[in-house]
Amino acid sequence: MNLFPEALGDNIGFLLLLASAGTSMITAILGAGGGVLLLLLMATWLPPAAIIPVHGMIQLGSNSGRAVLTRHHIDWKVIAAFAPGVLAGAALGAWLLVDLPAYLWQLTIALFVLYLCWGPALPKASFGTPGIFIASAITSFISLFVGATGPLVAAFIKQIHTDRFRTVSTFATAMTLQHAPKALVFGAAGFIFSEWLAFMLAMIACGFIGTWVGLHLLKSINNRWFHQAFNVVLTLLALRLLWQAATAWLA
Repeated sequence: MNLFPEALGDNIGFLLLLASAGTSMITAILGAGGGVLLLLLMATWLPPAAIIPVHGMIQLGSNSGRAVLTRHHIDWKVIAAFAPGVLAGAALGAWLLVDLPAYLWQLTIALFVLYLCWGPALPKASFGTPGIFIASAITSFISLFVGATGPLVAAFIKQIHTDRFRTVSTFATAMTLQHAPKALVFGAAGFIFSEWLAFMLAMIACGFIGTWVGLHLLKSINNRWFHQAFNVVLTLLALRLLWQAATAWLA
């Protein structure tokens, strides 16, 4: 089995392995951003049909590793409410598998992320079990089509916790659950994961190394600095989505 599929080649393959380590370190330190950056890089070189399923499996492994390394900080009450929403959203997405304009999703995600970062705080009821379930279902549904709902989930979870390790660990666990159904959904749709298996495993291993380094650096950061940096990263990602939406809409 070749490490890199023919569609990539060795040079691009090794570059993406380094990117997996680097983007995982970014997410471990800043709480979000690495997954979207990796998706952008992969979209440059991977065949279009492989981008979301392969990225989803790599992010499943990367977030699983981060969740394991920070397992003592996970908010299991949030995860218990998040998990059923993942199933509902993924089931609806698998049933529809519609091809809606990307700019609609990009615009919606970007505006909501900006609101969660800089707008008035959501009512406390939004962070109860029903609110978390609804947020999980919506983002899990969207994730099957755009593959980059991490900023939206991160922006929601950061409203619940002020502790940086609590935020990173709960976000990683939530994203692990959200990426898991993609194997079943895209496998049933005909995507052949075996052709990309060695590459995905290598990307996950590099991501684990990046996560380990990033979490050690996170120990030297205080909660206030973390959340300021977190808001900046999420805002930049939202502005990028707005730019993409505007470009696609005007094209």
